[in-house]
Amino acid sequence: MELTPLDAISPVDGRYCKITQTLSKYFSEGALIRYRVLVEIEYFIALCNLPLPQLKDFDKGLFDSLRSIYKNFQPADARRVKDIEAITNHDVKAVEYYLKEKFDALNLKKFNEFIHFGLTSQDINNTAVPRSLKDAWLEVLEPVLDEVVAALKAKSQQWREVSMLARTHGQPASPTSLGKEIYVFVDRLTKQAELLKTIPFSAKFGGAIGNFNAHHAAYPEIDWIVFGDHLVNEVLGLKRSSVTTQIEHYDNLAAFCDNLKRINTILIDLNRDIWSYISMDYFKQKIKAGEVGSSVMPHKVNPIDFENSEGNLGFAIAIFEHLAAKLPVSRLQRDLTDSTVTRNIGVPMAHTLIAWQSLLKGLEKLILNQEAIRADLQENWAVVSEAIQTILRREGYPKPYEALKELTRKHAHIDRETITDFIENLKVSQSVKSELLKITPENYTGIYNF
Repeated sequence: MELTPLDAISPVDGRYCKITQTLSKYFSEGALIRYRVLVEIEYFIALCNLPLPQLKDFDKGLFDSLRSIYKNFQPADARRVKDIEAITNHDVKAVEYYLKEKFDALNLKKFNEFIHFGLTSQDINNTAVPRSLKDAWLEVLEPVLDEVVAALKAKSQQWREVSMLARTHGQPASPTSLGKEIYVFVDRLTKQAELLKTIPFSAKFGGAIGNFNAHHAAYPEIDWIVFGDHLVNEVLGLKRSSVTTQIEHYDNLAAFCDNLKRINTILIDLNRDIWSYISMDYFKQKIKAGEVGSSVMPHKVNPIDFENSEGNLGFAIAIFEHLAAKLPVSRLQRDLTDSTVTRNIGVPMAHTLIAWQSLLKGLEKLILNQEAIRADLQENWAVVSEAIQTILRREGYPKPYEALKELTRKHAHIDRETITDFIENLKVSQSVKSELLKITPENYTGIYNF
């Protein structure tokens, strides 16, 4: 049966397939097989380049033909591997047998036993998976994160001079710049993105239990550690973990998941702030012809993009958290629980991609309602009391905090006239009064560096 997005169990492959289909070539079953083939081929080529005595006569002109096996890998090739797996009941062994068929077709049968030579399946899995993750991150996810940061940075500059009432504990607080409040997220995300760049995509490659036992037994004169480092670090573009059990210890993969979890947590914070600003009418949203906000209330334009983003971020965080907590734990030299878990790495990456794209869509729809922001400031003149009492402290005025407290908590509403009358009745110099009278909710926004 050929499935369509309407048949998919997960919305990643169903409702959101248009967004996530780009990740299929990194995280699907077919993609995993292709990455395994890539590792097996590059390993064989590396053995030829040593060269092993039995491979010294291999025609290096055929390397391009070997690499074309994974570069031109097609769905039919993946199906052939799955057909072989149906007999072997072992996914990596099926790849080995598939490659032997390919070698036979190239008249290279005499070299067949050096495919997967001395390896265990985890030498392939623990290089194929991090390579696919690295490619997906660099080619798909990271550019979208950069786009999110760039969009927020542009908004922060656009709204740099927009004075806005801050709210701490949900209550009116000292005014701020809308641009600065957006830039807070730029700064946080930038720092986390820089931290993410320091985490290597680690891989295990060292035979059955990590010690190159079989390799060393067959060719004790070869420095297999140097060989493994070169293959993983230079050829595959990963970072070889030098001391391992049968499997990669996944500590750096856990760090990668934790870092993405933090980035997504920051973006949940942003989504909720923007959602709140929309509910306060600080932002309107662009209306698209034909769209419906509510099935029963015609007037509604809901902040659906930010809500969708938040929901998918939460789902991604939950899976990243499980990956980070589970993968570094294995019984003795290994158990099989990591295998089924690593197959799901693409799931939180997909939900992350959905969330980031939804956020970008929502940001694009925002229309600043400066009148509402200005009206909110004018309704809350009490917030300048902080500035007034601080200047009065500077001047040695007796109990300025208490005086402002009495003023702001006694009146039902504090407006410009209330503040002006209070200042005019202060026993301070006219110059200090003039200084105080210049302070308004619009200009009392402090200084900011961005």
